[in-house]
Amino acid sequence: MDLDWILNHHGEERQRYFGAVAPPVLQSSIFTFPDVAAMRAAAAHEFDAPFYTRGSNPTVHMLRQKLAALEGAEDCLVFASGAAAIAAAVIACVAAGDHVVCVQKPYSWTRALLADLLARFGVAYSFVDASDSAEVAAALTPQTRLIVLESPNSLTFEVQDLAAIAALARPRGILTLCDNSHASPLNQSPLALGIDLVAHSATKYLNGHSDVVAGALCGSRALLERVFHGPFMTLGAIPGPHDAALILRGLRTLKLRMQRVAETTPRIAAFLAAHPRVARVWFAHAPDHPQRALVARQMRASSGLVSFALKDADGAAIARFCDALQRFLLAVSWGGYESLVCPLVAFLPAGAPLLQQPGRAPPQLIRLSIGLEDAEVLIADLEQALDRACDPAAARAGAAP
Repeated sequence: MDLDWILNHHGEERQRYFGAVAPPVLQSSIFTFPDVAAMRAAAAHEFDAPFYTRGSNPTVHMLRQKLAALEGAEDCLVFASGAAAIAAAVIACVAAGDHVVCVQKPYSWTRALLADLLARFGVAYSFVDASDSAEVAAALTPQTRLIVLESPNSLTFEVQDLAAIAALARPRGILTLCDNSHASPLNQSPLALGIDLVAHSATKYLNGHSDVVAGALCGSRALLERVFHGPFMTLGAIPGPHDAALILRGLRTLKLRMQRVAETTPRIAAFLAAHPRVARVWFAHAPDHPQRALVARQMRASSGLVSFALKDADGAAIARFCDALQRFLLAVSWGGYESLVCPLVAFLPAGAPLLQQPGRAPPQLIRLSIGLEDAEVLIADLEQALDRACDPAAARAGAAP
């Protein structure tokens, strides 16, 4: 199937819904049956058949089919959040006494899942610099059952060699899970590189409009049935049909949105890299990225994430910079039509020292999510805010939009 077909037609079965162009929202918690035999058949195949919306809903099923096709997967499950998708995948793959290897700077709730929740139930874990496949290999034990990857990760954008790590894991019977939210299915295909399960925060590029929180998990039918009959049905972290319909609508423009951010973001990163008040830029597609060859081999294009740090800046200077921005909204997450700025100092008390913790992102880091605005507009906004970050008097005077 070509990409345009997947985004606009695949799985929609319009002949069943009066030829409706827009996918219908089947806002029903239950589904009826003409007789006991039909009810029994549906109950036995709830992975596929509408029975109770916690398990399968026709609107959500359309979304499952599209997302599976985008990732080249046999099937997909959709969740109430990306964190729920990751949690269900991990819980389905491990038990007490097992060991998980995870990238050292994962999404915060992935870290909490391993270090705070599952550790209470006897699941061991190791956080490693997975940008070096040898470190992954060194961390494996006879009890390792799962390797959790994020390539690139969501703050400093380290990349893992997915094919090499999959080749390490598969002969040992170790499953691999990759969070592909940063790249999106358009820019990276982990399953094609040997990864077993691919997760997404569908909140981000897949939806693209910052009005839904959802997650997705793609892989083989056998693995997803394991997830479905375990944590998916037990914990019930499902999206509603309206959420699924909004993501289906967002997918219509996914190709155009990803093309736009792939054109704009390298220009933003180059501007920041050349600015005298910027100490460092993190951008997976930068010409001087230490893993540039791997990025070029493994990823098709840039997404909209770029991070940087100011020179000699304390928390107050970082706050002045962010407060002075007019075209970047101050918020978490990424992947919507709007441009965002997220400084890590916002998660520290005001005036706290900016101390680097091992295996964590630098507290001075400022992450940008580039939206659909013109590059010139965003660069001009960054320039005036950088000026104000170093000039408290100018910052107090305010900036005109």
